Amino acid sequence: MVASNETMSLFDFDEQDEIICGVDEAGRGPLAGPVTAAAVILDPQRPIAGLRDSKKLSEAQRDALAIEIKEKVLAWSIAECSEEEIDRLNILQATMLAMRRAVEGLKITPSLALIDGNRCPVMSVRSEAIVKGDDKVPAISAASILAKTARDHLLAKLHEQYPQYALDQHKGYPTALHLARLKEFGVSPIHRKSYGPVKALLKESP
Repeated sequence: MVASNETMSLFDFDEQDEIICGVDEAGRGPLAGPVTAAAVILDPQRPIAGLRDSKKLSEAQRDALAIEIKEKVLAWSIAECSEEEIDRLNILQATMLAMRRAVEGLKITPSLALIDGNRCPVMSVRSEAIVKGDDKVPAISAASILAKTARDHLLAKLHEQYPQYALDQHKGYPTALHLARLKEFGVSPIHRKSYGPVKALLKESP
């Protein structure tokens, strides 16, 4: 699934200029829910104050910035890989696929994708990996915020379907509460069956 802005600013790029998008992901570590990725092309004419690594922002700050990002940037796209894809491909490959989907979902085709981390997905767009880029490159920071808020909102919806796991409190991460609820209620359809704690429970099941 890919979400992106349907409208965008109209402008002419100088052929010598790079069209740069920032790319980041959220949700590699959780035991439940999809992994999400976002790609963002900032508008230099509409700067956004306060962009930084989403993990260093409060939930309220992230939510407010996500709205501003979607309003001000030239293009944005959010994509995901499902639990089934994670189990089938492994989390690294699923993350790379979600990132590629996010870049391909942009309404403007970038000439360069700056990827948070130490490796890049295979895609037609030229890319460069930047370690800790989510706190160094504003476009990656913006992508980090969109990926995180999108996943958090999705987990809130999943919590309504599976309230017994308290997903609203831990967003699927392997906290003591989540592990206790997993042991009590068993594995659900949204849990990643290839992850150690979930796989161990499945082996214990009759």
